[in-house]
Amino acid sequence: MEFSTNGDSHNGFTKIEKYNQDTTEQLMFHYKKVLELLGEDAEREGLLKTPLRVAKAMQFLTQGYHNNPEDILKSAIFKEDYRQMVIVKDIEVYSMCEHHMLPFVGRAHVAYIPNGTITGLSKIARVVDAFARRLQVQERLTTQIKDCIQNTLNPLGVAVVIEAQHMCMSMRGVQKQNAITTTSDFTGAFEKVATREEFIRLISTKSNY
Repeated sequence: MEFSTNGDSHNGFTKIEKYNQDTTEQLMFHYKKVLELLGEDAEREGLLKTPLRVAKAMQFLTQGYHNNPEDILKSAIFKEDYRQMVIVKDIEVYSMCEHHMLPFVGRAHVAYIPNGTITGLSKIARVVDAFARRLQVQERLTTQIKDCIQNTLNPLGVAVVIEAQHMCMSMRGVQKQNAITTTSDFTGAFEKVATREEFIRLISTKSNY
């Protein structure tokens, strides 16, 4: 994919962003039409650059379509004779509900038990981002993360729990501002009650860091 680079310099700070120029222009055109259909004056000062800003924002929020999560894991695989639980918890999740294209925000807790190989800890968080930065449902997101780690690392087991608040429930519909949705999925060793309970206990423990 070809990208155009836009630099914005202000008070000595330069921000460089990369977006697909053709996609940006088409999105700008359609978002301007959306503003007009909603009854707004797309030519008024406050909205002149809104179609461009939204076009860039949507590309950023859905950049996961251009990332291969398995490749992310494979970029940092190491042989290691460690067969205990590895947990990366409280990974921030920012995604977009595919039903209303409204955000859902929360935390992911991911664990695996290595089977001769490990991956860089940051790669787990990057896999979460790669799947989250797409139009999603929380249930599928949970399973995709689990399947990616299981299929790529072939560990003894994988566990994924996601807790999130959905704006489609908070801002519209039933308007329940405090509702939290929890999803989970497990493979291998985590299907055993004792192992799963240890994982749940560890992710529920408040960190002192």
